[in-house]
Amino acid sequence: MMTFLVIWQVVLAIVALGLAAGLFALARQIGILHERLAPIGPQAAHQGLDVGQSVPRLVMRTLAGAPFVIGGPLDAGRRMMVIFVAPDCPVCKRVVPLARAIAGEQGLDLVLVGDGAEPELKEMAARPDMAGLTLVTGVELSLVLQVNRLPTLVIIDDHATILAKDIVNTRRQIEAAVQSSEAGAKNAGNVTKEIAHAAV
Repeated sequence: MMTFLVIWQVVLAIVALGLAAGLFALARQIGILHERLAPIGPQAAHQGLDVGQSVPRLVMRTLAGAPFVIGGPLDAGRRMMVIFVAPDCPVCKRVVPLARAIAGEQGLDLVLVGDGAEPELKEMAARPDMAGLTLVTGVELSLVLQVNRLPTLVIIDDHATILAKDIVNTRRQIEAAVQSSEAGAKNAGNVTKEIAHAAV
């Protein structure tokens, strides 16, 4: 009987030591986690370029490797509709034909900026609904615009000024962005006339 009690006390002591060691390790991990999550003060928000700002001249690349400039001057009165897409984005697959139709109706130059591996982008470009469309690659434009969701639509004018920028999923949203860009283009034109008049 005494032997059993001694063994039982030894077992309890071992269990107690194990629990103490576990609690110590847990407290240490909580301390490390607290340090990692501690407030680090106000951080600057990276919003990217927005409506009214100018896109810098960027040289993108087509899938064939040819240079393609976005942010450079266009013919007077022209507007460019840029849509950020990806091969694994099902919404993009639905939006591209809608954007193509609206761009054609409104006289906009449609350019797709692909995000993904080149083989997958080439497979996407080979789809029948992509025939004749300009698809370029490069992360520079998405970085300056801070594009983090797809499909994102951006419309720029002949001076590379952003007239509209939004995430689009439907035809109505694309049309709303185009209408917004038309209003922005008129306002920009009025400002240009006022500046020219003041200079005279």
